[in-house]
Amino acid sequence: MMGEPKRKFETIDDFISSFPDETQEKLEIIRRIVKEEAPEAEETISYGIPTFKLNGNLVHFAALKNHIGFYPTPSGIEQFKEKFSQYKTSKGAVQFPLGEPLPEDLIRKVVVFRLRENLHK
Repeated sequence: MMGEPKRKFETIDDFISSFPDETQEKLEIIRRIVKEEAPEAEETISYGIPTFKLNGNLVHFAALKNHIGFYPTPSGIEQFKEKFSQYKTSKGAVQFPLGEPLPEDLIRKVVVFRLRENLHK
């Protein structure tokens, strides 16, 4: 049986503001990194979560109960799998625990990698 339908967010601001301050801070850090590395990327909501698009989906991110999900597509996970080894990952996602600092340099490297990949499509 399904639970309550998830709230529909119109913008990344809507999404971020729906979380506690500490979580909002982490989401804003990811957003800032993506904007710094890919200033031309378009902010949108896709699959119900914050998404940056530039020549296709660049990265998605979201806050969940115990972690921040970062979704740099399967190629982004594969490229950095050793660096992500301390985190829980799946084919296209990595989980950053809420109680730990975000690996900002790593996030930046992944965004740059995905940007190059999308621009060379």
